[in-house]
Amino acid sequence: MERPRDPSHGDWSTNGALVLAKRLDTAPRELAARVSEELDLAQGGIAGASVAGPGFLNFRLDDSVLWEGIQSVLDQGSDWGRSPDPSGRRVNVEFVSANPTGPLHIAHGRGAAIGDAVASLLEWAGDEVTREFYVNDAGRQIDLLAESVEARFAELGGGSAEVPADGYHGQYILDVARSIADAEGAGELASLDPAARRLRFRDEAVKRLQQDQADDLAAFGVRMQTWSSEREVLESGAVDQLLARLAGRDLTYSRDGALWLRTSRFGDEKDRVLIKADGAHTYFLPDLAYHLEKAERGFDLAIDVWGADHHGHEHRMQAALAGLGYPGLLEVLILQLVTVTRDGKEAKMSKRTGKFVRLRDLVAETGPSVARYFFLMRRSEVHLNFDLDLALDTSDANPVYKIQYAHARMCRVLERAAEAQPWRAAGALPLDTPDPDAFSELTRPEERGVAFAALRLPGVVRRAAQIRAPHILCTYLETLAGAANSWYQAGRPDPSARILTYGRGRRGRLKLARAVQTTLRNGLMVLGIDAPERMEREQDL
Repeated sequence: MERPRDPSHGDWSTNGALVLAKRLDTAPRELAARVSEELDLAQGGIAGASVAGPGFLNFRLDDSVLWEGIQSVLDQGSDWGRSPDPSGRRVNVEFVSANPTGPLHIAHGRGAAIGDAVASLLEWAGDEVTREFYVNDAGRQIDLLAESVEARFAELGGGSAEVPADGYHGQYILDVARSIADAEGAGELASLDPAARRLRFRDEAVKRLQQDQADDLAAFGVRMQTWSSEREVLESGAVDQLLARLAGRDLTYSRDGALWLRTSRFGDEKDRVLIKADGAHTYFLPDLAYHLEKAERGFDLAIDVWGADHHGHEHRMQAALAGLGYPGLLEVLILQLVTVTRDGKEAKMSKRTGKFVRLRDLVAETGPSVARYFFLMRRSEVHLNFDLDLALDTSDANPVYKIQYAHARMCRVLERAAEAQPWRAAGALPLDTPDPDAFSELTRPEERGVAFAALRLPGVVRRAAQIRAPHILCTYLETLAGAANSWYQAGRPDPSARILTYGRGRRGRLKLARAVQTTLRNGLMVLGIDAPERMEREQDL
């Protein structure tokens, strides 16, 4: 079943007769006609069915079903689009999980927007969701961070020290060194044993950069419920417990001085090293311990949002968890890279880092809602071209502006209606009370079209949640905004079609305007995007 491109063909269409005709040795149009004769249209809320083209079967909803649905939107209000029944499933969504070695950049921003939106979709679909950030605060990159900050600290004191070639060279490292010196005291730090001083720089730098990342996420509208630490996983003994558990299942073996995991038994292309010949563990080992801990915390599903450079890590992790008895625990969303462009050329926005576009700088220029929408409006598995010119446009060419403007327009319609009514002192229009006769005069194609579009929200939310695809909701909201604007514009050449025109259909039109406003607001809410009630370009009605 799908929506016909031409609304005159009906509300829904199926090609089922075309698919089945050959198998049943029947002409498609004849089969479609036979199917329509067998259906109880009235019970299905269908006003009529017709055969079109080579054998499509088109259906038109009964208007009473349509308007009962609009009343349901008004009845549910802020819950419209949300599943009424909890699934009982506990889901962990881990995203961003950047190394605490520098500011968040635009690739982290895309991961933050998609991870947060997927979590929200799952919540609206009935799941209990925890948003989690895994802090990679152990390993060689953290040692390099400490060495880099220590070198900048030496510069502040008039000394000289080189930042490691593979260390961190951005201006922000100097800022971190200065912040630590101011807080801890330069003299105190200089008096420490070199090993103790480097440890202090490590801990303090990680703390400050992690807080910096949390601040950037908060400004972006993302708040994590849990922050997990790789260092804590290593210090807790979880890795030793995991190794014993793997050995007990005969899933490990030694070869060439290294310890290997038999992931090939569970679909991986080859076995993987857990502990190298020099005794150092691979990143895979603590990461596996961390994911096993998610299962032990009672999560039924763990969704990880990873960058494209982690694609190969997915298969070994899936195989290892299957070997441990959790074959369906982990699901991975892989994100492709982001390029920011201005005037058709790649933009270099961050002067303080030099090598990447900082999320904070992007949000400062576009605002969090626009940035989030642009990160969400394309499939996560394709490369994203973030067009700054379009993001800053305040016309309907900008999709998020188009949606927000449609919402603000419906708010303004309702505000003007309230101002003209004797019940304005109560502060709200009495539109939520069921009134079957209110919709009897709504027969225009634009009214039907916008009503039908509004009623699709719950199904779109469920579908987007099922396949972890926020862009589906973005596309839907753009379609609804287009239908709402067409409905509004129909009143310009034809005064009788204006939403605020007095007459028998006025109450029904205002109810429909409230339903459209509610649907747009709730859809934007799912995506974490503002739904303003006023826009600067708002014109007089």
